[in-house]
Amino acid sequence: ADADIEVEEQNAQADQATMNNIVGTYGSDDNLDAVLPIATPVAIAAATSITETPIIFSAVTDPVDAGLVPDWETPGENITGVSDMNPVEDQLQLILDVVEDAEVIGIPYSSAESNSVVQVDAANEAADALGVEIQEVAVTNTSEVAQGVDSFSDIDAIYVPTDNTVVSGLETVISYGVDNQIPVFAAESDSVERGTVGTYGLNYYEHGRQAGEMALSVMTGEAEVADTPTALADDAAMEYTFNLDAAEQMGVEIPEDLSADANIVGEDEAAEEGDADEETSE
Repeated sequence: ADADIEVEEQNAQADQATMNNIVGTYGSDDNLDAVLPIATPVAIAAATSITETPIIFSAVTDPVDAGLVPDWETPGENITGVSDMNPVEDQLQLILDVVEDAEVIGIPYSSAESNSVVQVDAANEAADALGVEIQEVAVTNTSEVAQGVDSFSDIDAIYVPTDNTVVSGLETVISYGVDNQIPVFAAESDSVERGTVGTYGLNYYEHGRQAGEMALSVMTGEAEVADTPTALADDAAMEYTFNLDAAEQMGVEIPEDLSADANIVGEDEAAEEGDADEETSE
């Protein structure tokens, strides 16, 4: 059914004070039917100060670890949403499919973001099964990212998790990858568009659509927050994404069986795909 929804967007620009201000304003606004925080820090701030209005989060990696819901099957008092928990093991496997002799994978992350710590733990667990070693570098703010990646030693590839701090300084990581011929892979497709080699993961447009549908059912009364547990991403939101320009700049080739049905981003996409087809058919 069609619904006439009015949306007010506010962007905290990754600033804690601005975020608290926005969330505080929403907390005291009785006219809101729902609040939709995007990303873990914003969802935590919203849950702290908004106690009545339904909250439907998205782009939260682990809502249980973040203290938003008691467990995956049970929503909070007035909060539920869609997790963007990424398939870390599949993403590390992708790195091995592209960089076949990779033995050490570097991961820059923010130690202050619970969503990132969860992914690093998952990566360490997956690395054992995949026979690779993880080298971690923790940063506390975006200005430390350059120094962080510079401290890597003898790594074969870099994996950037869905970490707000590191992704804010992603160009620094990409420059390091190009300068040192170390391919940089990401946990989501926006980072691939910005210049990392590739990912197997969420299409965030589809992820947002899924959260929007959940919010709509709550606002129209079709569903209650209390009966709507946190959801993982739909299969429709999962895809391979590659940036062929970035692969070339970092000295790797994407195997044709992976790129054939993938989402290709970056400049000159059609021409690049044509070139790739010619090269692999020789």
